Amino acid sequence: MKKTIRDVNLNQKTVLIRVDFNVPMKDGVITDDNRIAQAIPTIKYALEQNAKVVLFSHLGRVKTEADKAKNSLAPVALRLQEKLGQPVKFVPVTRGKELEDAVKAMKPKDVVMFENTRFEDIDGKKESGNDPELGKYWASLGDVFVNDAFGTAHRAHASNAGIAANMKNVVAGFLMEKEIKFIGEAVDNPERPFVAILGGAKVSDKISVINNLLNKADKILICGAMAYTFYKAKGWEVGTSKCENDFVEFAKEMLAKANGKIVLPCDVVAVNISSEDAANDFFGAIEKAKEKVFASDKLPKDYMGLDAGPATIALFKKELAGAKTVVWNGPAGVFEVDKFAKGTNEICKVISELKDATTIIGGGDSASAAIKLGYEHKFTHISTGGGASLEYLEGKELPGVAIINDK
Repeated sequence: MKKTIRDVNLNQKTVLIRVDFNVPMKDGVITDDNRIAQAIPTIKYALEQNAKVVLFSHLGRVKTEADKAKNSLAPVALRLQEKLGQPVKFVPVTRGKELEDAVKAMKPKDVVMFENTRFEDIDGKKESGNDPELGKYWASLGDVFVNDAFGTAHRAHASNAGIAANMKNVVAGFLMEKEIKFIGEAVDNPERPFVAILGGAKVSDKISVINNLLNKADKILICGAMAYTFYKAKGWEVGTSKCENDFVEFAKEMLAKANGKIVLPCDVVAVNISSEDAANDFFGAIEKAKEKVFASDKLPKDYMGLDAGPATIALFKKELAGAKTVVWNGPAGVFEVDKFAKGTNEICKVISELKDATTIIGGGDSASAAIKLGYEHKFTHISTGGGASLEYLEGKELPGVAIINDK
């Protein structure tokens, strides 16, 4: 068990909280503030305990000076101020006298937020390379370190591992605690039957996940474009569908090893488009094309599979009936286009209607799909970290979790 923010005295302490405010932005405007909202309980708890709260996060990729302008956390600080209902002092630097003076001037219940940690990557990747001096410097600003950024837990950066190496009190925030509880415990100690649904584009992205879950899940339902690699492994025609030929042998091995645990879609929604049209304007081409449903082993050579069909949804519904733990990572089709979102939508619906089950979405596209389709509040937990949750499902130890003190 890891220590949490409840396990340390915060009264009049300067509490450094690594949050994940890597929110989507367009023209300087935040388009989805879910990650800010998810951090509020931890921040409010620290303030209620009479702490001085110093917040920091990364935002986007920062490789050049030009990247700084579009990746400043200033708009995030303003949105946080609205959500907290109190002032948030934004310091537009990542180190130096201005930041140090702002922290020294803090009184209990004050909130300071400093600039994007990845601004430090311009000069030698000091943040993402976990520069020892930078981690030590940030650690010097506070008394307690709270890691609440699960979205970066799979990376050892200066803003998590670097700070932790230089501090005695390193604990999890409430969001991190929730992620560890739901994803870690669901996989390592699930209530059974335990059903995993794996979708998305690539088998190669989920090799270790499939390997790990074959030993732990009762059933693994495969969907999305990765299904076509498994079709090819069974000797079926895949047409012009996405297929990773380099991983067909792996898919064969997994099907043999699974001994019936792996369930593939039994029908697909497909369209007839030329490879040239797909290359020039993929979304435009599939939007215009007329879709047809085929049995999975009867796909014509000139068709591209883009979604799970109605028989597959019925099959998956049957496999999910009575499940007590469900983990879902990856959509069933090209959900960005409405007519190919039906499979993903129906999977959302089926999972959301399960009785007495722990239902978890492992971040990434499946989380985006569930939120877009209005199922956000019908799951036990939707992870905020796509890459981190995927590595957790692989059974890996995450650096951002490993650094937290054990109870």
